[in-house]
Amino acid sequence: MAQTGNGPLSGVRVVELAGIGPGPFAAMHLADLGADVVRVDRPGGSGIGVDPAHDLTNRGKRSVLVDLKAPEGPGQVLGLAERADVLIEGYRPGVAERLGVGPEACLARNPRLVYGRMTGWGQDGPLADTAGHDIGYIALTGALGMTGTADGPPVAPANLLGDYAGGSLYLVIGILAALQHARTEGGSGQVVDAAIVDGTAHLTTMIRGMLEAGAWQDRRAANLLDGGAPFYGTYETADGGHMAVGALEQRFYAEFLRLLGLADEVPPREDFARWGALRTAIADRFRTRTREEWTAVFDGSDACVAPVLSLREAPDHPHLAARGTFVQHAGVTQPAPAPRFSRTPGAVRGGPALPGADTEAVARDWDVPALTTTDRPGDGTEEGPQR
Repeated sequence: MAQTGNGPLSGVRVVELAGIGPGPFAAMHLADLGADVVRVDRPGGSGIGVDPAHDLTNRGKRSVLVDLKAPEGPGQVLGLAERADVLIEGYRPGVAERLGVGPEACLARNPRLVYGRMTGWGQDGPLADTAGHDIGYIALTGALGMTGTADGPPVAPANLLGDYAGGSLYLVIGILAALQHARTEGGSGQVVDAAIVDGTAHLTTMIRGMLEAGAWQDRRAANLLDGGAPFYGTYETADGGHMAVGALEQRFYAEFLRLLGLADEVPPREDFARWGALRTAIADRFRTRTREEWTAVFDGSDACVAPVLSLREAPDHPHLAARGTFVQHAGVTQPAPAPRFSRTPGAVRGGPALPGADTEAVARDWDVPALTTTDRPGDGTEEGPQR
């Protein structure tokens, strides 16, 4: 039967042309919120190198297998697009058009379709046709240059900042806004060009304002929020663990020093020239106890101190456990849908979609019988996504 639920996007149909990284995550987010997401997988797989049964970004979706190089392939996708509200693709610019499933072809079949395009560099510009990955996108926007220590290189924050924060979430925002427009009187479908460079640059808006105002130095670890301040950063504990300190406001800082046992032993934080001495004193004190011991010291306080947990440790933290921030589905621990809704909660409604497993069901539910028609197998290759 069709994937339905009581999430706020229940009844919304989404076609996802299989890719890797930010496109699948954006589609997963829509599925978490109740949309019926059909992933169009290609013969031979996406090349991500992960067993599809463990690819959590495909949870809650259904999969059909379509070879866009085969004669019937483009028509099968257009048949889905005709019955969809949203289509997501992450190819390099021009590839979808060459495959016969670009915006013009899809919108001709469905004028109210929201056509979401997920790329790193965007649909135009000198780099639009070149390959790339998260680290390069955030490098050019200035975001990567803000990470790391003053005497070390920038540190890549996995692919969370570019692919997912600057990419997936901006695509979702764009899709939802365009969907609202398409459903208003006189509205129509349109193309959403979500480029990771655009989204990541947008994320730096507040800091750029501070830079222009002279309140931010354009170098690493020299500012209030980049590890430059001794009261905003991480410190090693006696057992090799780390504690994160974010005692920005004066009253929280006072509580931090009191619980740390340094209230009367350190220079005032307003004395920038002595920040080095302040940092050393804090670091020396943190190294006197284990992470677990310091966690107990600061537990329940307003000192704004937290243990730095690993991915495997995080789900067991009492606060996250109490909120159900992580859930188990089919024996797999994974992040719960976010954000939360009081009337239309999202949910993990199924495990990762297996390539082609739902072709017959989708053909029936969406009334696209052409999905089950295959004239000949193709080579399954397409020009890869801009990643």
